[in-house]
Amino acid sequence: MSFKSLGLSEPLLKAISKKGYETPSPIQAKAIPPVLEGKDVLASAQTGTGKTAGFTLPMLHLLSKNPIQKHRPIRALVLTPTRELAAQVHANVKEYSEFLNIRSTVIFGGVNQKPQVARIRQGIDILVATPGRLIDLESQGVLSLKRVEIFVLDEADRMLDMGFLRDIERVMKLIPNKRQNLMFSATFSKDIKKLAYSILDNPVHVEATPENTAVEIIDQKVHRVAKGKKTGLIIKLISEGNWKQVLVFTRTKHGANRLTKKMISAGITAAAIHGNKSQGARTKALAGFKRGTVRVLVATDIAARGLDIPLLPHVINFEIPNISEDYVHRIGRTGRAGASGQAISLVSADEISYLRGIEKLIGMKIDVEIIEGFEPDPNASTEPIKPGQNRNRGRGGQRNKTSNSRNSGGGNKNANHNRNKNRNRRRNNENRN
Repeated sequence: MSFKSLGLSEPLLKAISKKGYETPSPIQAKAIPPVLEGKDVLASAQTGTGKTAGFTLPMLHLLSKNPIQKHRPIRALVLTPTRELAAQVHANVKEYSEFLNIRSTVIFGGVNQKPQVARIRQGIDILVATPGRLIDLESQGVLSLKRVEIFVLDEADRMLDMGFLRDIERVMKLIPNKRQNLMFSATFSKDIKKLAYSILDNPVHVEATPENTAVEIIDQKVHRVAKGKKTGLIIKLISEGNWKQVLVFTRTKHGANRLTKKMISAGITAAAIHGNKSQGARTKALAGFKRGTVRVLVATDIAARGLDIPLLPHVINFEIPNISEDYVHRIGRTGRAGASGQAISLVSADEISYLRGIEKLIGMKIDVEIIEGFEPDPNASTEPIKPGQNRNRGRGGQRNKTSNSRNSGGGNKNANHNRNKNRNRRRNNENRN
């Protein structure tokens, strides 16, 4: 199968060829035809499957067939959970629209809004956005969503994890009832299905390679280790292996900072990315990692969501996630495009139950190795660690209070105060992890 056989226009085929792609990925082959037919689509696909092109290509095709030159209202809206993913999706749109008369831009929190406002006021066809900044600018009267024809909800599962349900519901009220809807999610919980039913109209359900087969090509290993010896072990592995590009996952922002400092003290160039880092710092860290000037990138799950790092050789779970699906997202960043990849998990006694849950999900036992000098503590409790406030705080803990205060009255002064307070909370939510 070729991209041409899918029915895409010549300008798009030219852009695809320029990027060096010849055949569509499974999710692209399944998603593009029904989108071109104008149908709603519910897609099961995770990062790394080519799902972004699965909706950007047909979206561009449909918009370019019926251009609106004057004033250029926003005709397509792509909603993403994180700044990094928003930037990646917009880069995808820009690349594929190179030979089309289509304008697009991206907006997200954590940066000055003035340049974003300026681009919107010039007129755009496609807007890629995170929920907080989108609602902020709409409430300021900077943009209108009344002409949206295509609505894309990307990584819907992570949207709910981060507490964006209320914002999604608010956005739905701002866009026309008659529209085409595309929804992508790596997992389908009851909440995701409920959301899908409220947004989509008789959708076509498409699915990429099931999650458990995606991990079979990756060399996975578990190192059982005492909790207090994890830092020493990870430094040993990276140093003695002379690994040049390693993505490391921690559960918390503070944990990422601590580990990064210890790596640097051990002579390993490292940088952390999480919600407490400015967008500039995150962009700089990622650029250094891709160039090779930074050997280790330490990240939390949400901050790393949507990161596009081709041919990544090593992923290390300094702490394994308590949500099994997150493990699949993490290790799926290596072993892409037929390249070899290795995923190592450092597992202490209190994480054993999480490991069992992961093995059940992926349908296989992961090889275990114990390194001399870093043995697990035989007396340590196997009681699972509790995510507690560290994790919940990073997933949108105060959303209900926020949404209640959005509509509170009390005169212009109180309204402005509430609006500013809510805006700050939305920004904080986007900046978390």
